[in-house]
Amino acid sequence: MTDPDEQVYVVARDRLFGDGQGWLGVRRDGLAAAMRCIEVDGGYVPRSRAESDAGLKQIIPYLVLRDGDRLFLMRRSRAGGDPRLHDLCSIGIGGHLNPGDASPTGGLAREWLEEIESDFIPEFEFVGLLNDDTVEVGRHHLGLVYVADAAGRSVSVRERDKLSGAFEPLTLVRQAYDQMETWSRLVLDSLAAGGWPGGPHRDGADLASHR
Repeated sequence: MTDPDEQVYVVARDRLFGDGQGWLGVRRDGLAAAMRCIEVDGGYVPRSRAESDAGLKQIIPYLVLRDGDRLFLMRRSRAGGDPRLHDLCSIGIGGHLNPGDASPTGGLAREWLEEIESDFIPEFEFVGLLNDDTVEVGRHHLGLVYVADAAGRSVSVRERDKLSGAFEPLTLVRQAYDQMETWSRLVLDSLAAGGWPGGPHRDGADLASHR
C-alpha cells in the first residue's frame, strides 16, 4: 500500500521549467544546470501532498539495466501499489527519494536492494532527464535516467507477486512497446535514437545532498 505520509523529494514545477511547460521525452543537454536546480530548490513533502499538487514534481531515479545488448524487461501485476501502472511493461527500476538517501544514486541503491535479487550493486551512469506531462502519472514526476550493466551477473525481481522480469533482446523488448508505461516508451525511443548506453553523459551525474 502507498503510504500517504511518506516523505518524498520534490521540486516546484516553475523552478524546473520556468514557464511551467516541460519537454516530452529524455533531455540530454543542460544537465548540470538542471541538477543544480533540483539540489538547490528541492525538498521533502508528504507523498499525499505531492500527488495532489500539480505544481510539484516528484524526483524519481529511473534505472535501465542492460546485460550486453539485452535489456531487463519487467511486467507489473495488479498487486503493485500504483493502479496507474498495473499490467504495464517497464524497462525502469526505481522509485521516490526519501530522507536518508543522501543522493539520487543512494536512493537508487536502496530501490535496487528492495526490488532486485542479486549479489551486487551495479555502477549507475546518469544519462538524462525524463519528462512526460501528457499522462496523469507523468505530470507529477520527473525522472533521472541512469543505465547500468549486469555484465553477465544474475538478476531477478524480488517481489514476484508484483513483478516479473528477465533480460530480453531488443527485438523482444520492442515487441512489448505498446504494453509499456509511457516513461519506458520514451526511454526506449531515446535509446534507439541516441545509443546512450554505450556513451552516457556524466555531467551532473549526482547530487551532493538533499535538504
